[in-house]
Amino acid sequence: MTSDQQPVQPRDPDSAHPAAASDGHQNHRPRVAIIFGGRSSEHAVSCATAAGVMRAIDRDKYDIVPIGVSRDGQWVLVADDPARFELTAGRTPEVLPDRAHVVLPLSTRDTALTVLEAGQPPRELGDVDVVLPLLHGPFGEDGTLQGFLELSDIRYVGSGVFASAAGMDKHYMKVVFAGHGLPVGPYAVITDRAWRADRAAALDSCAALDFPVFVKPARAGSSMGISKVDDPGLLEAAIERAREHDPKVIVEAGITGREIECAVLEGHGTQGPRTSQVGEVAVHDNHAFYDFEAKYLAEADVDLSCPADVPAHVSDEVRRLSAAAFEALGCEGLARVDCFYAEDGRVLINEINTMPGFTPHSMYPRMWAASGLPYTALIDELISLALERRTGLR
Repeated sequence: MTSDQQPVQPRDPDSAHPAAASDGHQNHRPRVAIIFGGRSSEHAVSCATAAGVMRAIDRDKYDIVPIGVSRDGQWVLVADDPARFELTAGRTPEVLPDRAHVVLPLSTRDTALTVLEAGQPPRELGDVDVVLPLLHGPFGEDGTLQGFLELSDIRYVGSGVFASAAGMDKHYMKVVFAGHGLPVGPYAVITDRAWRADRAAALDSCAALDFPVFVKPARAGSSMGISKVDDPGLLEAAIERAREHDPKVIVEAGITGREIECAVLEGHGTQGPRTSQVGEVAVHDNHAFYDFEAKYLAEADVDLSCPADVPAHVSDEVRRLSAAAFEALGCEGLARVDCFYAEDGRVLINEINTMPGFTPHSMYPRMWAASGLPYTALIDELISLALERRTGLR
């Protein structure tokens, strides 16, 4: 929440950005392209995020164009039907390829979406004011899509190229944080070349870490490919499992304590970032940690406390570090920062997520709801921030 502990007041998007008057009409409704799906292992999670946003976005303020990206990278126009893309225990949503595909503007002088289909003339879908890129993981959240949008001066929600790329790579994320004097836990990095060249040496690089350790794909999210390893003899298998998602792997020492999270929202104009009340997830004993199933499929197995039951000085420190992490990477729009509150009283940054899960049940929107900014208003605020942002270098 803001520093004066007052609920965030979202702006009216029709008066807060230059695009609102781009067609000369006071009642222009910004047109939002919602892009989701993608080539990463988090395809289904991205679909679920889009379903939540499509259900909640204020249709009186915005026109939306849902664009799905299939697993093989094809961009297609999809039905405005949130139910098709919800993730449940019995159904994994997916964007399917189509004969027709969508092309975003390829020039700074154009803002129109176009549908191309073999044997058919191009069909324009009209202009777009802002893109809501709801892709998670590589080839979407990692700066690749952001760079493409920057080439055409298209405004979009969320962080730019560098912050997205560094936030996706848990190795370089920690390098940046440490370079800014922010506290991080011990870790080791195993690159693809190091693993293939000398597997024994790569395993030895983890010897100084206290067990249990967490083995993670360096550039993945949603707990994909993560293993908690208590026995060094199981480390090799855990690394191989992580490598199924990313050839680069990070091994982090387990921190004895609690994981406390904070949602960060960019400030308007020259204001600094805003932080929510801090939250804590308690996972039932049938999960070893906050894994994919607990996050997305077993809501009853997870309890969220917001505000978390921690001393006031700990809450203040988590919020301070979260804002500092946001600024260290040069983030924009939104981010969720996960911290450890260790048994010895230290607060350490675990990681930052520049496009956190955004279903109504995800931690990021739930923490803001507990801080006075409900889901629909949060979407509104993020779009307003994107539309206020100037294009080009910032």
